[in-house]
Amino acid sequence: MQFSIQREALLKPLQQVVGVVERRQTLPVLANLLVKVADGKVSMTGTDLEVEMVATTGADKLADGEITIPARKLFDIVRALPDGAQIELKLNGDRVALNAGRSRFTLATLPATEFPTIDEIELVERVTLPEEVLRDLMDRTAFAMANQDVRYYLNGMLLDLQEHTLRCVATDGHRLALKETKLDSKVAARRQIIIPRKGVNELVGLFETGEGQVELEFGRNHLRVRRGDVVFTSKLIDGRFPDYEAVIPLGADKSATLDREVLRGALQRAAILSNEKYRGVKLELSPGKLRIVAHNPEQEEAVEELEAETVVSDLAVGFNVGYLLDALGALRGERARLNLRDAQSSCLVQEDDSDQARHVIMPLRL
Repeated sequence: MQFSIQREALLKPLQQVVGVVERRQTLPVLANLLVKVADGKVSMTGTDLEVEMVATTGADKLADGEITIPARKLFDIVRALPDGAQIELKLNGDRVALNAGRSRFTLATLPATEFPTIDEIELVERVTLPEEVLRDLMDRTAFAMANQDVRYYLNGMLLDLQEHTLRCVATDGHRLALKETKLDSKVAARRQIIIPRKGVNELVGLFETGEGQVELEFGRNHLRVRRGDVVFTSKLIDGRFPDYEAVIPLGADKSATLDREVLRGALQRAAILSNEKYRGVKLELSPGKLRIVAHNPEQEEAVEELEAETVVSDLAVGFNVGYLLDALGALRGERARLNLRDAQSSCLVQEDDSDQARHVIMPLRL
């Protein structure tokens, strides 16, 4: 196996796959990348047995073959080489020689036969949509995923596919984020899958601001995403996601609508004097006004009064200020609307002119 390639042409696919490789591995071969030369292309595969990333690129002076090479060392060497360097990589016995100008490196290898790869998935649905749309869906919901929760099905993101709509939903039990988009074609049946947290993070990192299309292949136990020369595959979390639609408050007839950035600024200032443990702030709604109040154990107080378009007589509810700020940060419109039902109800945060993005925050007792 051998090939010749310019540094920049090798660095990009390496960056795409090396993030999947964990620094601490139970199996030595999982610290390696599978490098394969075939059909006039060089492919590199990284996996942690849960997520797999394969990137393909063109090269010169090709000789077919495959081997596994230490991922982090290969990436660090290529990154440290000067711009425009021409890299020659060749397998000699059980070692790989990497030459670039006057630089010479010899790396240990492990047989390609030891490298675990994900087989072809059992395809049940295929969806195509713009890359920027899928990135936006994930960007605006991923922050609400749980982290190491015992309810393992919360440590990921739900992809809910139904008729002409794709929804991304995430919740940690205290808040919920939902963003949806319309699809060009109708799907055969409703399907719900849960992508693990690491898979979501790798996908978000993979997307660029380009105008390309991505293809989502829904399998029974896997999700595969094809984007240009990169193929991402993730195992799915085997569990039942909560009935998120039941969490969205119905009959929330009390509301406050105001400038999103003005509200964010007021909440950020009030948060300075909130309780460090609970980070609670009280929202007091009255006709034409939203009042934000924060207290802490040192008897300090912050009060912010804002003009708002309200549909309410008088109402006071407490919320975690960090959750409110996260939700407002995930909105895109100039004006935000807070929808409430009563003093014990959750808050529905959304853009004033759209309901495609919805954020639900559970109340605090203050």
